[in-house]
Amino acid sequence: MFKKVLIANRGEIAVQTIRALHELNIKAVAVYSTADADSLFVKMSDETVCIGSGQPTDSYLKMGAVLDAAALTASDAIFPGYGFLSENSEFAELCQEYGIKFIGPSAEVINLMGNKANAKATMKKLGVPTIPGSDGYLKDLDQALELAEQIGYPVMLKAAAGGGGKGIRQVDDSNQLCKVYEETKREIKLSYGDDHLYLEKDLSDSKHIEMQAIADQHGHVVYFPERDCSLQRNHQKIMEESPCPEISDEERQHMGEVVVNAMKGINYENTGTFEFLMDRDHQFYFMEMNTRLQVEHTITEEVAGVELIKAMIKVAAGEDLPFNQADCKAKGYALECRINAEDPAKVFQPTPGTIEFVHFPFGTKGVRIDSGVETGSKISPFYDSMIAKIIVHMPTKKDAVAKMLRALKEFEIKGVKTNREFLVDLLQDQHFLDGDFNNLYVENHFLKEWVKHHDK
Repeated sequence: MFKKVLIANRGEIAVQTIRALHELNIKAVAVYSTADADSLFVKMSDETVCIGSGQPTDSYLKMGAVLDAAALTASDAIFPGYGFLSENSEFAELCQEYGIKFIGPSAEVINLMGNKANAKATMKKLGVPTIPGSDGYLKDLDQALELAEQIGYPVMLKAAAGGGGKGIRQVDDSNQLCKVYEETKREIKLSYGDDHLYLEKDLSDSKHIEMQAIADQHGHVVYFPERDCSLQRNHQKIMEESPCPEISDEERQHMGEVVVNAMKGINYENTGTFEFLMDRDHQFYFMEMNTRLQVEHTITEEVAGVELIKAMIKVAAGEDLPFNQADCKAKGYALECRINAEDPAKVFQPTPGTIEFVHFPFGTKGVRIDSGVETGSKISPFYDSMIAKIIVHMPTKKDAVAKMLRALKEFEIKGVKTNREFLVDLLQDQHFLDGDFNNLYVENHFLKEWVKHHDK
């Protein structure tokens, strides 16, 4: 087992990782920017190294600075978390060259699955259902037009190197495709340094269902109950639930078997998440794979009864998975709400500032809070605006919603505006309660009505 692990991240995921490391009797090293000097995760770490200024490009994205900090502190391994360098194949390769274990999959697999067009082609070969569309990159506009006619409009034009909901265009007809094709290539070249595009059938009237799995170095692979992440805005998740109440045990098992087979087919090590679109007929189609831990891993931990960060560390150290498939059946229902420093009535504009006071609703069965802030913490404009994740785990969705509503109403914060009121109203929406929503429900329906009553 490792003796010392460096966390190449910040905020709540750094806090959770430090807790897991300490419970495994492993020393935790934090790297931090000058903007995070007084942050909770820095205070909790055994050792700390400042790696630059507030801009992520000057600190958390500086591979050399992170690796130098690992060498300086004699760290055995690096835990990347999510965001920043977590899906950077070059960084994973450099870790290997430095003799430091990257807690995640190999650089080769990150590279393979990080390119969405290549990932789709690979999954197709492994028997994973894929969205009708291009096999690999589009060669030119003519190919895009021909393919769009074959599969039928509307279609989605996507950046092969995109991520986080960026580099995606919905196209309704050939005239629009002609107009946006070169424009999109130019935009993504500036954002990603790569102008390759691919095209898919638009399955907007679908649910965003994802399934996480984990593989050790000895051929054992386990899948976890799926998550429904359809409540999103601008391709950014707002609230997640697990398991999806509309999916049967048989459908879950089938999806799990497909995921396990794919993990084995690409020789995957550690945890990863397969993102699918599920249509109204419950047919599911592969979208992409995230080769890292995800923000919403918490609800998976609750319903499956596992500790994923600890499992990731153990697997990276060469140990067997600490659980088997039978251990990971869905137990009850879990729900996560993301508390962000933002104003939903103003197009979710970030609201950075100093937290003058915060009270989290701890203290009852079934409520979990993952956060990296405390009274006095600063919400920086440099980073994601998430303040905390509130997770509830109860026997039923009805019980969980009631508990989450109580928790959100008890949660109190002063100094920064949050999306709490928006979440409270969404939780009481009948479409959510009935499971009658798709990927676009929040953006096209709920949000428009909500803003009418809150835009003051």
